[in-house]
Amino acid sequence: MPGLFDPITVRSTTLRNRLWVAPMCQYSALARDGVPTDWHLVHLGSFARGGAGLVIAEATAVVPEGRISPEDTGIWNDEQAEAWRRIAAFIRAEGAVPGIQLAHAGRKASTFSPWGDERHGSVPLEEGGWPTVAPSAIAFEGYAEPRALDAEELPLVVAAFAAAAVRAVEAGFALIELHAAHGYLLHQFLSPLANLRTDAFGGPLENRARLLLEVVRAVRAAVGPELPLLVRFSATDWAEGGWDQDQTATVAGWAREAGADLFDISTSGLVAGVRIPVGPGYQVPFAEHVRAAAVVPTAAVGLITTGAQADAVIREGRADAVLIGREFLRDPHLPLRAAHELGVELDYWPPQYLRARWS
Repeated sequence: MPGLFDPITVRSTTLRNRLWVAPMCQYSALARDGVPTDWHLVHLGSFARGGAGLVIAEATAVVPEGRISPEDTGIWNDEQAEAWRRIAAFIRAEGAVPGIQLAHAGRKASTFSPWGDERHGSVPLEEGGWPTVAPSAIAFEGYAEPRALDAEELPLVVAAFAAAAVRAVEAGFALIELHAAHGYLLHQFLSPLANLRTDAFGGPLENRARLLLEVVRAVRAAVGPELPLLVRFSATDWAEGGWDQDQTATVAGWAREAGADLFDISTSGLVAGVRIPVGPGYQVPFAEHVRAAAVVPTAAVGLITTGAQADAVIREGRADAVLIGREFLRDPHLPLRAAHELGVELDYWPPQYLRARWS
C-alpha cells in the first residue's frame, strides 16, 4: 500500500503527497463583498509552504445568498475571482495543488460568524442578512425559516455552480470540491430530514440526489475532462431516519459516473443537538465504508492529528488521502514535521527554511 508521502494522481493532476488541507471557513471577507484578502493569502499560502499536497480554500459561495455569513468569501463575480488569482498562484508556486470548495449554504446561510459578535443564529435583514432558501420550508434549529425553492429555480442553482467553477479555473485553481456536507444546500436535498419535496427532487433516493448529480455533470462539462473534481459528503446525520453511510456510498457511485473523482467523507451538520462519538479518527470508518462499498477513492477526516495516525490510514487502505483542519491551524508546517517523524526525506523544503531542517 502507498504511504502518506507517496504521490497520488487524480485525472491529469499529480499531488506530491496525500496529506491535504481541509477547507476551513475564516469569516474574514470583512467588507462583506465576498472578496478574499491578505488574510486568505497568508492563511492558505502558509500550508503550501509547509508541504501540503493539496490546499483547499474555504467554502466559497456561488451566489450571494449562498454565503454562510456575510463575511464569507464568494466567487460569483469577476472581482472575487481576480482576488483569488494571486492566492492560487502562490499555492502553486510553493508546490501544492490549489483547490477551492464551491458551496451554497441553503437554510444555514445568513448567520452570524462564530467570532466578532456574541450573537448566534440568523442575521436580521436590517443588519445585512437575507432570506434563505432550502428544499423545503424547514428551519435549522435556531435559524430563520427558509423559503422552499421552486423547481424552476433549481436550474439556476446548477448554473451558478458551473459558472463559479469556470471562474475558479480562470483564477488558477487546479481542483474543485463541491460541498454536499455539513447541512448545507446540497446536503439538505440529500437528507430526508430536510427534504420533504414531492416533485422530482424529493422522495426516493434517486430524486433527492438529482440536484447534486446535475451539479456534478454541469461542473464537469464546464471545466472539461482533465480537472479533478471532489465531492464532500456528510456520511451520516447521526439522527434516526436521516442520511446514512449506505446512501452516501450509493450516491458516491452515481456521482463518480457523473464525473466526480474522489469523495471527501465527513459527517453531521444537518441536525442540531445530535450525539456524536467524537474521538481520534472517529470519521475514518465512514471513508473506509464508502471506499469499499462504492469502489471509489476517498479522503478521510476527523481528529487526525499526527503523521503516524495519518500514515496508518493510508497504509491500511482505509482511505486514499487525509484532509486535516485543526492540526494545520496549530502547525502550518505539519507535513514537514510529519515527514521527519516518519523518517521520510522530502525534496520540497522551502530553501529559505533549510537551516531549520532536522539532521
